[in-house]
Amino acid sequence: MSGIRAAKKRETRKAILEAALRLFSEKGFEGTSMEELARAAGVGKGTIYGYFKAKDDIFLAYCEEEVEYAFQTLAETLDPEAPLLEQLMTLFMSQFDFVTRNHEFGRLMAREIAFPKEPSPGKSKQLEDRYLQGIGEVLERAKGRGELKEGSETFWATGHFYALYLVSLSGWYAGYLQDRREVEAGMRTLLIQALNGLGPQGKETRPEQDILDQIRMRFDDV
Repeated sequence: MSGIRAAKKRETRKAILEAALRLFSEKGFEGTSMEELARAAGVGKGTIYGYFKAKDDIFLAYCEEEVEYAFQTLAETLDPEAPLLEQLMTLFMSQFDFVTRNHEFGRLMAREIAFPKEPSPGKSKQLEDRYLQGIGEVLERAKGRGELKEGSETFWATGHFYALYLVSLSGWYAGYLQDRREVEAGMRTLLIQALNGLGPQGKETRPEQDILDQIRMRFDDV
């Protein structure tokens, strides 16, 4: 019986998250009420509060799924000692794939992460810390392999690389990068340039120059 109850709870939670994804995309985060969310999920308003105390908690649950998906993909795809460039590409492209499954909600999530209205409270701060710690561990292993300078600070390097991911994501939303292939080529180039500045010496070459030229021409035409 406990197994049935647990399965029912998972189904209800999933229904709430899916309804939130749809409504936040259609009406915006601020424009969606808990009453509307309850109707869309097919549950009572009180039921939603049994799972999430506020809309912010629903949003954070989705962000948490993104983080878990990204690091799970990294763990399942690459060896922990794979080159840093490939680990960062796998991590960030899996995040890109996750957030762009739903165009509008992905935009909302990227905006709230990059430009929050206020400093991150409790659970949000914990999620950010978990994410930064995960990237930090990847960078520390790379430092041990000699891929990063010993004097480079992991915290700031993490922010540097994540900012490059946000630039790539923003480029896709703005239309400068028109598909996943261009996002991947652009992000790889940004990461290579960063690594050439942080690493002991540059070893990588620029990927798919024809794709990069197309992107640059499109940007110049705007």
